[in-house]
Amino acid sequence: MNNSIKVFAPATVANVVCGYDVLGFAVNAPGDEVIMKVKDTKGIFISKITGDDGKLPLNPEKNTVSASVQHYLNHIGHPDFGIDIELHKKMPIGSGLGSSSASTVAGLFAINTLFNNILTAKELVPFAMKGEELACGYGHADNVAPALMGGFVLIRSYEPLDIISLPFPEDLHAAIVYPEVDVPTKDARQMIRSKVLLKDAVIQWGNVAGLVSGLFMKDYELIGRSMTDVLVEPTRAILIPDFYVLRQLALNAGAIGFGISGSGPSVFALTRNADEAHKITEQLQNHLKKMAINSLSFVSEVNKKGPIIID
Repeated sequence: MNNSIKVFAPATVANVVCGYDVLGFAVNAPGDEVIMKVKDTKGIFISKITGDDGKLPLNPEKNTVSASVQHYLNHIGHPDFGIDIELHKKMPIGSGLGSSSASTVAGLFAINTLFNNILTAKELVPFAMKGEELACGYGHADNVAPALMGGFVLIRSYEPLDIISLPFPEDLHAAIVYPEVDVPTKDARQMIRSKVLLKDAVIQWGNVAGLVSGLFMKDYELIGRSMTDVLVEPTRAILIPDFYVLRQLALNAGAIGFGISGSGPSVFALTRNADEAHKITEQLQNHLKKMAINSLSFVSEVNKKGPIIID
């Protein structure tokens, strides 16, 4: 058994417009890093957190990484040694890119690797969902499942948990822009309507089915026209500066489709190649700059690997 390990886990785009809580995909950047070491003293300890501006708790019961590792150890049996965790945030907190998910997944991948991969990536998902429950009050899987498994993921069912890896066009890219405005996940979830009209539900079902079909068929036009959300986006768009202007700019620049990443404020466009993605992020950032809003951008193909061990 190794005494230490360093792991990177990727950010994710959840919902993918029409698939609230059931669709997500992983990207290559940004992401988080966890360094995990075996120590003589029993228990789980968080010795260091960087890149969080002091926002995250060092208390192992309140941190998503250590709490998920604790659930993992409760399941497989407690070792006769302790675990020390360093968390290095390499992505913005509250960005809508699965920040808590990336941290949690890095920790779970690390502990599972130290225990010689007792569980598969898919089997780790329920433990990662415990971290999401601690972070935002609800244990959804549309961030943690793609972060653990890589690729495009569909959560067909939560009870029982049924997770499906979806195919996708090889050259599919994401253009992501994070406007530096505050949209807490808990608040964004509370804004969503608790009841929907049947006619709206029918539209949404058709779009989710169309998006999944488009991914299977590698049909960009079908993917694009399925990326429409009549249930969640109309409410959450209010929290994002000039959301509909940004969407039109992206579509005019060649985006296949455009939407909110997770609960926002990050927005994303799917594109046919990296050049289109870079062009779109540049235009969106220029527009936000005119509004005196700072932003970060990321361009990535769909991440197929999920978490990886790094030197």
